[in-house]
Amino acid sequence: MTSNTEGAKAFYGPLLGWDFQTGDQELYGGYVMALLNGQPVAGIMQKQPEQAAFPDVWSTYLGTDDAEATMRAVTEAGGNVLFGPMEVPGQGHMGMVQDPTGAAVGTWQPAGMRGYGLVYEPGAPYWHEVFTRDFGSSLDFYASAFGWDVTVVSDSDEFRYATLGANESSRAGVMDASGFLPEGVPAHWRVYFGVEDVRASAETVVQLGGTVLSGPEDTPYGTIATIQDPFGAQLQLASGYPAGR
Repeated sequence: MTSNTEGAKAFYGPLLGWDFQTGDQELYGGYVMALLNGQPVAGIMQKQPEQAAFPDVWSTYLGTDDAEATMRAVTEAGGNVLFGPMEVPGQGHMGMVQDPTGAAVGTWQPAGMRGYGLVYEPGAPYWHEVFTRDFGSSLDFYASAFGWDVTVVSDSDEFRYATLGANESSRAGVMDASGFLPEGVPAHWRVYFGVEDVRASAETVVQLGGTVLSGPEDTPYGTIATIQDPFGAQLQLASGYPAGR
């Protein structure tokens, strides 16, 4: 969700190698699909005037076979329904919910649009994770509301982390961020995109008018940097360790 669609395209196109396809204005509000080698990997939507007070942001969407049932499950598990499910003609049904710790995440019941065409490649989605101040409540919520098969990777005060699925089948993560999430920063989902070389890409970010907020940092899960595009949306770049592989 961006305040400047053309500016976002000018930033992410060179950074991640994306091409763009703009949908019908009347049906889809000019929604822009980001393509990598002809396959969908992300979307860009212009903020509406009533959304001007909200920051530009990347969002994760979790799939569901039944959007209405998921909304009920979210409420029963202690979360909040922010909107939806709303039909996107010919594509699917979307919604947005908030988990009990305050993190917002989308829901998507696919029809014509099935989801990513590529993952774990440079320019494609690499990983998704939620930063939470209440690790236990988050695990209970996603297991209950979305049917996650939760695998606890580590459960120490230094590093508390769990995944949806395990090993090569893992698809997303839950991070206990209670020890380092700054005061005033809510629980939130983080989106990672793969790149060939994070350090080189970090230089490109600056050249394109973005900001490197942290890193590049070498970790057991690859080299990672947190960046901000020229309009304020934050995301992570990663290379060297295909998540879930």
